[in-house]
Amino acid sequence: MTQSDDIAISEDRRDALRYALGIGSGAALAAAMATPASAQTQADNTLDRIRANKVLRIAVLPGELPYFNKDLATGTWSGFSIEMANDLAKLLDVKLEYVESTYGNSILDLQANKIDLGFALNPTPQRALVVDFTNLVFPHPFGAMLKKGLEAKTWADINKPEVKIAVDVGSANEAVARRFAPNATIKSLKSRDEVMLEMSSGRVDCVVNALVLGLTAIAKNPNLGTYKILASPSVTIASGTAVRREQDKRWRDFLSVWIDYNRGIGQMREWFVKGLGLAGVKPEDVPVELSI
Repeated sequence: MTQSDDIAISEDRRDALRYALGIGSGAALAAAMATPASAQTQADNTLDRIRANKVLRIAVLPGELPYFNKDLATGTWSGFSIEMANDLAKLLDVKLEYVESTYGNSILDLQANKIDLGFALNPTPQRALVVDFTNLVFPHPFGAMLKKGLEAKTWADINKPEVKIAVDVGSANEAVARRFAPNATIKSLKSRDEVMLEMSSGRVDCVVNALVLGLTAIAKNPNLGTYKILASPSVTIASGTAVRREQDKRWRDFLSVWIDYNRGIGQMREWFVKGLGLAGVKPEDVPVELSI
């Protein structure tokens, strides 16, 4: 397949979505004209405002690979979430506007109407009280970084007193380790840097953490060992996108359709692997068990 073929397929995919959703088509205009005024959506809703202003505002998080990466020399943004945002901007025929933020502040920025979309956010009950979430982008799996020579496929394989595990205190990593490997010797440390130092020095056998943290750490220092998603049970935390809570749900529903579509055709995984590549992770090092 040539590069021109790839471009044609990409354009066909966008055209199909535009047609199905009525974006930029005469059908959408006709439907709006045929709708009684009392049933029309109030003017102040996100989807209509984006299309009217021709701007999609997104939160960007410096240094948060594989989701976001900023080239300090050029100011150019890249990463998994940027790939997603670029596709949305092309589909909606709008420009992107970047608002630098953090994971925590992304929720506040949505509430304050500073952004239209927050990427790479874990849907939690607390957050769901104040913002809406789209369908799942992917289940972010947990597993372990294993020292060379240590084999493990399930949590039972590391749930042994002789296995020393390092985690950062108070984190989801620690909660997962204590829940699924309670019989192991668990060492809680103040920071991720200290955890990695314990691993690199050989003072522990493995580190329990989420896939992205494990893969990027090993990409920086291959001597740390290998990363394995552990099964029985499969442990995941949802990774999603958040939108401002409003009565009109078309923006949220449109994004959910777009996410499901791109997951279904394998595009989401391609973007994710490309983002991991910015952190030095090779495509062949991404576990096949990753469901994205």
